[in-house]
Amino acid sequence: MSSVADEQRRLAVLHEYCVLDAPADEELTTVVRVAALVAGVPTATLNLIDESRQCQLTTYGFEGGNTARSDSMCAIQFRAGRFVHVSDAREHPVYRDNPWVDGRLAYVRFYASAPLITPEGYALGTLCAFDDQVKELSDDQAGRLIDLADVLVALFERRRQARLNERLAVETEHRKKFITAVLETIDVGLVVADHDGHVTLLNRAARDWHGMDADSSLDPSALPSRYGLFDADGHSRLTPEQIPLLRALREGRIENVEMTVRVPARPALLISCNGARMMDDAGDILGAVVAMTDVTADRAYRREIERASAEIAARGDQLTAALVELRRSNEELEQFAGAVSHDLVRPMAAAHGFLDLLAGEYKGTLDDRATKWLTGAMRSVERMQKLVDSLLRYARAGQTPYQAEPVPLNNVVLDVLADLRTATESSGAQISATDDLPTIQGDPVLLRQLFQNLIDNAMKYRHPARPCHITVSAEAHPDGWIVRVADNGIGIPPSQRSRVFEMFAQVDPKQQKGYGIGLSTCLRILERHHGTIDLEETPGGGTTVCLKLPR
Repeated sequence: MSSVADEQRRLAVLHEYCVLDAPADEELTTVVRVAALVAGVPTATLNLIDESRQCQLTTYGFEGGNTARSDSMCAIQFRAGRFVHVSDAREHPVYRDNPWVDGRLAYVRFYASAPLITPEGYALGTLCAFDDQVKELSDDQAGRLIDLADVLVALFERRRQARLNERLAVETEHRKKFITAVLETIDVGLVVADHDGHVTLLNRAARDWHGMDADSSLDPSALPSRYGLFDADGHSRLTPEQIPLLRALREGRIENVEMTVRVPARPALLISCNGARMMDDAGDILGAVVAMTDVTADRAYRREIERASAEIAARGDQLTAALVELRRSNEELEQFAGAVSHDLVRPMAAAHGFLDLLAGEYKGTLDDRATKWLTGAMRSVERMQKLVDSLLRYARAGQTPYQAEPVPLNNVVLDVLADLRTATESSGAQISATDDLPTIQGDPVLLRQLFQNLIDNAMKYRHPARPCHITVSAEAHPDGWIVRVADNGIGIPPSQRSRVFEMFAQVDPKQQKGYGIGLSTCLRILERHHGTIDLEETPGGGTTVCLKLPR
């Protein structure tokens, strides 16, 4: 260790004794007086040396005080830990120029100092005896001064230990109060037994549950009857072998052992216990401690959850059966709608043909009234044909086998525009599609039907006061694509946007522009592609259909 570090540690030890600048008691003063008598001199002092001072803690034969460490005779050699004896300081090369020798502070001639060495080997200062007369010490006198220096250090040690013990006692008392406060605050019950199984401590929660405090005089076999200990079902009183506390003492450790505490005038509690045996450093058994948790509400909650789970499971089975039946019913309904629609195609075509022949053959012979009736009949048949055709498309959208393959949507839109050329020219609609429409995995027939329905609807419900504009665009998302078909038509009110996907739902049935099947068919096609369809308002007016398709 370096001299600087060693000096720092010495100073730290000196300050730990807490004697610097403190009044010296009678014991220290007596030792200094005895030192003067042993040396046969009129003056002696107890010097403590810190960073910059020589502190004369107590003196005999003169009034002491503090002086600079640089002026101290004792500070010159005290750290060496050796007894120093000088008969005539005027003749000594180390001390003759010191202020205590040359008259600036005193005229010391005889000088003897015994270092105050701590048990760790650090020098705190000296026990110093001196005189203004030349003098010699015997070996016996020097030995007694060294013994007295050891006595001073022992007094320092005793007082330091007393302070430490007092501080430890205070800390122990604070810790004891803190632990007691914790034990009395927590909602976990704690019970402690000694090595014979006698209960020595119950905290606040345990006292509340059992209705009484610990009774160390109670025989362990009487614990079940005194503290109301029953099995987890609450029916049978525990035997001494079953008591969690005694089991922990006997077995060493218990975990999640449940029992019921049932005492008069208090609700029964279901308690979960965890405990362990307590041992000292020598391996001897001190006792056992058990922590108890009230799980009454938890177990009731679990039972309620189990009951609800069983009920949900039963309802789930019922719901599954209902879904199977609903799926079967829907399939039968779709098959029925397809079959009926298919069977209606020929009769409706025949009826329309006969009405057409009737109008041609008797064109000149029918009066205005008959011609009006005939024209109305033909329109009704044509409307019925279109309705049947829509039903067929709806049924096919649900029944047609799903044949997935990469489908470029740009090609799909071009094919649809070719199919709708006549309707486009008659409506004057301007239809545009961005060049970056994606290629997706899907059924090309169903996707073509999807876009044909959407574009046809946009033209059908165009606004009468402005030219019809329809735009098809796409936007990439992390999990798929959003394809938008936007128009500037009459729009769909927000309150109607979820209803229009229902079968036969129409925003304004009086217009008789459709049958309420087109968007239902689109929804079915999107579901088969694991996508979704939503409606938004086009900025400036109109409807934007948003198709969310997976990659």
